[in-house]
Amino acid sequence: MRNKILNILKKSLYILSTVILTITNSNAEPNKDINMNTNKKILIAYYSWSGNTKEVAEAIHEKIGGDLYRIETEQTYPEEYRATTAQAKREINEGFRPSLKGKVEDIAQYDIIFIGSPNWWGTIAPAVSSFLADNNLKGKTVIPFITHGGGGEQNTITDLTKQCVGCSVNKDGWVGYGSRTLGISSWLEDLKIN
Repeated sequence: MRNKILNILKKSLYILSTVILTITNSNAEPNKDINMNTNKKILIAYYSWSGNTKEVAEAIHEKIGGDLYRIETEQTYPEEYRATTAQAKREINEGFRPSLKGKVEDIAQYDIIFIGSPNWWGTIAPAVSSFLADNNLKGKTVIPFITHGGGGEQNTITDLTKQCVGCSVNKDGWVGYGSRTLGISSWLEDLKIN
């Protein structure tokens, strides 16, 4: 009984601290160019099936500015979660690269590219692999950010690094559960990109 009460108190304290941090962060002014050299052109490219990675991308954009680009596949995934995960597993196992809608206009203009992906079966989403294959990012600084539903980082950043030919991938990518953006500001400040 005592353990149940302690667990309830811990959960309540966690929820209360999350609410306080959310209120504090929502009242803060956007802090553009956190330790970012203003001469650097920034792109934040992301793939998001459920909306979690989109929320993180938007939080990064709010803090540092730059251009936001949503990676979208020509064919859509099923709306049902299990059907999507089954399709994603097949695609990953087969090395499938889906065709993408649109392209980033003049990707050569960007110096720093944040790339966001959900963790799908321990790696990046096939759409992100297509983005990396379709774009010449040689000489660019690439900063990954990963969302997950409990799997953590696994091979996401390692696999992104292998696929990003000629890039300088920052291994200190951001990894977070769901759409939680706690720690984004301090992570961006720690990057000290110049």
